[in-house]
Amino acid sequence: MPHTNSAKQLIATLELDAKAKLGEGALWHPTEQRLYWVDIEGKVLHLYNPKTKEDKVWEVGERIGTVVPVAGGGALVALQNGIHYIDTSTGKLTFVTNPIKDTGIRFNDGKCDPYGRFWVGTMALDSEEGAADLYMLDLDGNIHHKLSGLTISNGIVWSLDKKTMYFTDTKTQQVKSFDYDDATGSISTEKTIITIPKDEGSPDGMTLDADGNLWIALHGGAAVAKYNPSTGEQLQKVKVPAINTTSCAFGGPSLETLYITSGRELLSEEKLEKYPESGGLFAVKPDVSGVPANIYKGNPENFRR
Repeated sequence: MPHTNSAKQLIATLELDAKAKLGEGALWHPTEQRLYWVDIEGKVLHLYNPKTKEDKVWEVGERIGTVVPVAGGGALVALQNGIHYIDTSTGKLTFVTNPIKDTGIRFNDGKCDPYGRFWVGTMALDSEEGAADLYMLDLDGNIHHKLSGLTISNGIVWSLDKKTMYFTDTKTQQVKSFDYDDATGSISTEKTIITIPKDEGSPDGMTLDADGNLWIALHGGAAVAKYNPSTGEQLQKVKVPAINTTSCAFGGPSLETLYITSGRELLSEEKLEKYPESGGLFAVKPDVSGVPANIYKGNPENFRR
C-alpha cells in the first residue's frame, strides 16, 4: 500500500461555521471570485465570498447534489428531480432535463469537462449497491448515459493534458482513470489508479492542482489527501476538524487556498462533541495552487425559455 511521505503536516481551519447537514460540491467561480457549494440535505446553494465573508444562500426546495457555473451567467444545479438552470442573482430555477426514472435515486457529485460539458452521477437514497449511473449533459442540452452499475458516483476531474478522466465510486475505495477524448467526450480503458485503506476514510469529492496531482476528500477520515495519479502514492495529508470531509476546491485570487466542505448529518452526539465544527467550510494554504474550474459552455438561453 502506498505510504505518506514526510511532507509537512497541514491543518485546515474553519472558514465559515455553516453547520451544513451535508456540505458538498465545492467549486471556485473564476470570474465572480466566489466559492459555489451546496448543502445536499439542507437543500440550499451557497455562494461564498471569502473577501467579504458574505455567504449568499438560495433555497432550492429539494436535495441538491452539485453545482457548476454556466458561461453565459448563472449555473446548473443537479436537483432531486433533475438538472435545472438557476439564475444566481434571483434564485429562479428552470428545468433542463431528468434522465432519472426511479424516485429512490438522486443526483450526487458532478463537474464540467475541459470542453464545457456537464458530467454528473447519481446514488440511491439507501446507497443500494450498483444502482447508480454517470451521465454527461452535452452543449446542445442532450444528455448521454456514460457508466452504470455504480453505487456512489463521486469526485470527477480531468488531467491537465485533457487526455484522462479521474473518477471515484466511493464504496469501492478506489479512484479510476479513463482515457478521455476531449473532442467527443468518449471514455475508455478503465484502470484503478489509487486504492485507499478503509481506515483512512472513503474517497469523496476531489480536485486537481497545478502539478497535476489529485486532492481527495476522505469521508470519515477527517482529512483531505494529495495523491500522485501516476503512482498512486499519497504525497501529503491535510487534517480537517470535521470527520466527514466531502469535497474540496482551490480558490482565492491565485487559486492558492484549498476550500473543504463537510457534513454533520447522522453523526452521533459523541462525534459532534469531538468535531463540533462539522458541517463547516474549511480552508488551508498548501504549497501549490489549483487550476481554474471548467464551466458549462452550452447556451443558457436554451434554459431560460
